[in-house]
Amino acid sequence: RSDDELLTLTEARLGKLAAGGVTTIEVKSGYGLSVHDELRTLRIIARLAGGGPWRLVATCLGAHEIPLEYRHRPGGREAWIETLCTELYPQVAAEQLAAFADVFCEPGVFTVDEARRLLTAARGYGLLPKLHADELHDGGAALLAAELGAASADHLAAISPAGMSALAASDTVATLLPATMLFLGTGRQAPARQLIEAGGAVALASDFNPGTSPLQSFPLVLTLGVSQLRMSAAEAWIAGTVNGAAALGLAAVTGQLAVGYRADLAIHDVDDYRELPYWFGERLCTGSWMDGRACHVTP
Repeated sequence: RSDDELLTLTEARLGKLAAGGVTTIEVKSGYGLSVHDELRTLRIIARLAGGGPWRLVATCLGAHEIPLEYRHRPGGREAWIETLCTELYPQVAAEQLAAFADVFCEPGVFTVDEARRLLTAARGYGLLPKLHADELHDGGAALLAAELGAASADHLAAISPAGMSALAASDTVATLLPATMLFLGTGRQAPARQLIEAGGAVALASDFNPGTSPLQSFPLVLTLGVSQLRMSAAEAWIAGTVNGAAALGLAAVTGQLAVGYRADLAIHDVDDYRELPYWFGERLCTGSWMDGRACHVTP
């Protein structure tokens, strides 16, 4: 598809997120798996960020997987890692295309040592670290996230007790993605209760993507937080607002209604905040605003 086609498709999807009350959205690359296509994706995100009534935060996920053309040649894995460190990250930084760099640190994808090397290189160019961590297997990624002071460690369905303790003692936000695990049919979810009780900061996100979570309704994520992760309605609200902002380094800017914060608002047709996760599947948002600008208003 052309850049303009991708732009139009994404604008429509952002509109659906806004219709559910979402005003700040992290958008990741990661499906290009070449320097050219990763940069192309991030440049489209930059165009979207400047052209709509929403706040977009871009994350470079060039280290989402080893591209096929690198997997089956001698030294290919090392060559791709070196390409990310010496070609992609410098260019992303030079064009100011992303705030964060993310790595899928999981057995079978990138090892802990490889992820540390990638994120250390990215940080050298001003890109702050994030991690796809311990989604299907405990590979020590949560421990690495705490070690590096990552903004967030995402997924965490297979996190170890040591990983939970490390996150709880750190400033790294544990971002949980219950829709992904539901869609994959794994029968397991991230241990939200243990993370919260250990003192960790837990956020909720949709993980909207074409492979494992084609979900554009954020209120349904709140429902899953309550019904599948055993969070209280209040915990789910905090996870979807202020803690979500913290996972993007924006906790001092948005995520709560308070003096000095931006006017990011969503109004829902309910009498009690607990009704939003209760009426799952319903479209209850009547209007949303980002910094006082209308994102969505029901006619």
